[in-house]
Amino acid sequence: MLSPRNEGLNLGTKVIEYPHPPEILTKIHSGKLVMVDSSRRNGLILIKGYHAEFAGPGAAVGGAFDGDCQQAIAVGDFCLVEPKSPEERQKAYGIRRHWVRLTEQLTATSVPLVRSQMLLTQFEHYFDSETVAQLPDWALALLVGVFPQTIQRARVHSLDL
Repeated sequence: MLSPRNEGLNLGTKVIEYPHPPEILTKIHSGKLVMVDSSRRNGLILIKGYHAEFAGPGAAVGGAFDGDCQQAIAVGDFCLVEPKSPEERQKAYGIRRHWVRLTEQLTATSVPLVRSQMLLTQFEHYFDSETVAQLPDWALALLVGVFPQTIQRARVHSLDL
């Protein structure tokens, strides 16, 4: 059973904050569609078999999308909300697709170090650098199809600039 830290209403939407990653994964595997809170700087790295996906603010999570999710890493001021209408659900699907396309654009270049640097730059523009520094290299690597050592090199290279 999930034990949310805080449940309440946020503009008519049920807000559910999860303090521990296993609770997030339990919610994702419940089959119920939820969304990453669009009013916060937050997101979720969804670790799947051989890749990872980033679901940013407003993106749909769970439901039919993420039954194969093996691990979830919360980023930023993380919070899930339940969609309150079919229209909000539809919008969340579109936003999830948008985040997938953004990640796909980062992987368009064939040079692994450049992909890694682009990912780190994008994350640092949205989240603060301290938050990005705490994210595991292996998880970021799975987002853009590189080795964790390449993310490490990109982090060191960005410090040299």
